[in-house]
Amino acid sequence: MISDSTFHKIKKALGYFIPFLLTFVFLYLAFHDVDLAQAVKLIGNSSVVWLLPFLFVFMLSHFIRAIRWKFILRSVKKDTSILNLFGTTMVGYGVNCVVPRLGELYRALFIGKWEGLSRSSMLGTIIVERVIDILALGISVLISVLIYSGNLYEEIEWLRSAVIFGFAAIFLVILFLVLLVKLKENFYNGILKIAGKFSKKIAEKLSYVFMMLIDGFQSLKGITNYLVVIILTVLIMLVYGYNSLLGFYMLGMDEIVHVNYGTAWVVMTISAFGIVIPTPGGTGSYHFIVKSVLVGLYGFSEEFGSAYALLTHLISYLSFISSTVLFVYIINRRRVKQGFPKENFLSVFKYREK
Repeated sequence: MISDSTFHKIKKALGYFIPFLLTFVFLYLAFHDVDLAQAVKLIGNSSVVWLLPFLFVFMLSHFIRAIRWKFILRSVKKDTSILNLFGTTMVGYGVNCVVPRLGELYRALFIGKWEGLSRSSMLGTIIVERVIDILALGISVLISVLIYSGNLYEEIEWLRSAVIFGFAAIFLVILFLVLLVKLKENFYNGILKIAGKFSKKIAEKLSYVFMMLIDGFQSLKGITNYLVVIILTVLIMLVYGYNSLLGFYMLGMDEIVHVNYGTAWVVMTISAFGIVIPTPGGTGSYHFIVKSVLVGLYGFSEEFGSAYALLTHLISYLSFISSTVLFVYIINRRRVKQGFPKENFLSVFKYREK
């Protein structure tokens, strides 16, 4: 008979092991039949002139995310610092490059410390953000289906199922959140009562999760804020598409196959599924899907498809890691001047709820 502590340790170990196993599997699928030396040579010949606009647009997309988060938080705190929001956004991505999904937790912890806000409510707003992102991705994929010259569902067999499942999941999540907020007393207490019959510990955890979701969902208030969040979400997707286009120019792929914003949009939306898969920073899953799309849909060679995936992922990975270190340093330095203590990846766990 396995004890609870042993079971918990095994579960935790698997939680760390499986993402890295998936990474190796996807990396093998992506590059086992590729001349990597040729792909690296293509990367070496990439244009530095186009690298700078790529980096600028890349950072701009995440800066817009920080602005959107500021509007989501306006009902909680109107004067949140855009530097803190941008910094924690990049910290979240940086941590996800090492351990998938842990970045969301650190994002909530750091902003809670830096802004003096409840970390549970901040985590709730991040979950709301992710719901918005997945909904935006689903709509973006539908746009890709419309603008692609062929039948995208036939070219990518798993896409239809992914879209249907994604929209169904989002509908259920939104319905759950609405019921949780509107019918809190009956819906919330009813679920806890049922869970409590099986395990008091589970009921306590559910109670914490429910309160976190309620705080996050209720933070987005007002017609103006809703409209601004929608506009900024659309802008984020448009900037992502432009970033994808600049990747073609970096490698001179526009000289081989005619590419335009529509091409970049399709590549961006489909490759986003590689980021959704829980691998560290999308490593492996992103490469496999991007290469498959570029080779299968647009006729690029295996080497060019691999070079594009490797280069764009490497730039984003290094940008996230370096930004994490840089923002933590800059914000801590500013906080010390203001008389506040420095925060690091251990101290943020000592946060006390307001």
